[in-house]
Amino acid sequence: MDKNRCWGSKDDLARAYHDEEWGVQVHDDRVLFEFLILEGAQAGLNWMTILRRREGYKFVFDNFDYKIIAEYDQKKIDKLIQDARIIRNRLKIQSTILNAKAFLEIQEEFGSFDKYLWDFIDNKPIMNNFTDWKEVPAKTELSDIISKDLKKRGMKFVGSTIMYAYMQAVGMVNDHLVTCFRHKEITHDTS
Repeated sequence: MDKNRCWGSKDDLARAYHDEEWGVQVHDDRVLFEFLILEGAQAGLNWMTILRRREGYKFVFDNFDYKIIAEYDQKKIDKLIQDARIIRNRLKIQSTILNAKAFLEIQEEFGSFDKYLWDFIDNKPIMNNFTDWKEVPAKTELSDIISKDLKKRGMKFVGSTIMYAYMQAVGMVNDHLVTCFRHKEITHDTS
């Protein structure tokens, strides 16, 4: 008998992401940067489009090493624009570089991006108890605040809706439906 999931049951890649990553707390700065870039790349697209290109993103963006990415030059941007393994949107590619630079500045100021980010919720994930996907918000007051702060720091493609999806992805918020087997597991992992 298959487990009850809130989404992702019809596709192997989506199922693995749902079951193993989505909603799990992330405290590694490299992984936090990876999700920041992937969520921004998703803007205007379906998440599966990005998930299917995730390995390509990892490869062409130096395994999301923000120190290396912050040094990319115009020649590298021109090369990335031609690479079909990623979304070839010049603004999204340029934002990856800007975001890497801002990410480094945040690390410098707070000691880590992890500390900066998780301080917004006092290091305690928000546990929601939604029963229907229609209840899950696209953005919240908190995602508005984080978005505004990141924009002030020079980041791009970090609007409130993107930031709420990011918060879900990195486990700042548990939006697995209560009927999903992962809801209880993730709630248990944070208690």
